[in-house]
Amino acid sequence: MADDAIIIKKIKKSGGHGHHGGAWKVAYADFVTAMMAFFLLMWLINTTSPEQKRGIADYFAPASVSRSTSGSGGILEGTSFGENGGKSGGAVAVVVKMTPDQPKSKTEEAPEEKAEPTTEMRPSSEEIEQQQESQAEQQDFQQAAESLRQSMQDMPELMELSKQILIDITPEGLRLQLVDQEGRPMFAPGSAEPTDRVKKLLVQVAKLALKLPNRLTISGHTDAGQFTGPNGYTNWELSADRANASRKILMANGVPADRIYEVSGKAGSEPLFPEDPYASANRRITIVLLREAPPLPPNAAP
Repeated sequence: MADDAIIIKKIKKSGGHGHHGGAWKVAYADFVTAMMAFFLLMWLINTTSPEQKRGIADYFAPASVSRSTSGSGGILEGTSFGENGGKSGGAVAVVVKMTPDQPKSKTEEAPEEKAEPTTEMRPSSEEIEQQQESQAEQQDFQQAAESLRQSMQDMPELMELSKQILIDITPEGLRLQLVDQEGRPMFAPGSAEPTDRVKKLLVQVAKLALKLPNRLTISGHTDAGQFTGPNGYTNWELSADRANASRKILMANGVPADRIYEVSGKAGSEPLFPEDPYASANRRITIVLLREAPPLPPNAAP
């Protein structure tokens, strides 16, 4: 009976996929790592600027052709990534370690030079003062012109002369022109004696001049009509006498003698209307408040 014994072997089999083992896990982990690296690369490419891309490319280029500059000339062009993925100021640490003795590039020094403007770029104190004085003088001229216009509006006897006075601001200064109007002359023909209306208007001009420190020029003008008086008296003498008569009225109403810079007669050499040299408006008296401070009187201390 012993020879007839039956021996049964039990073979333990593993799961259905035992023949693969754990190799698939390693392959899957490699795949996930590669995908993570790929998406990280895509994120970096999307968030970096062209300058930073060039800096990274130079860093990984062969040593014989790469740049070895620090600061803004190094990796990421002198910027790093902040916590939110944006750029933040400051140099990249690895660049500083690679080239610690490298001098700063001109590109890095340029912002500092712009932050501190040179003396040549800044206007001098004298230029600033001159600009301020010019602006203040311009404002004074405008106020003076408005004051004279208002005076004429307030005085009925001068209202009729409103069309016979021209006020403007020129590069030379504040210019007042008292012009003849057809049928309303300022002076009798061939005479240097002003009419009563013109005398009243010159009184207002004197009050205006006293409000400003500027010197005055007074010039007389005639039209192109030929005029000959006794002893060779011409338009030159006539225009000069009319200007001088205006000066006397201004000085009689308070304008100091040292404020009068020039009195001249120009006859018909500077017509107001060159296209019509015989027009009545060419006969005029021009008074200019110059753009300069008056000189000190002769007896004043320097």
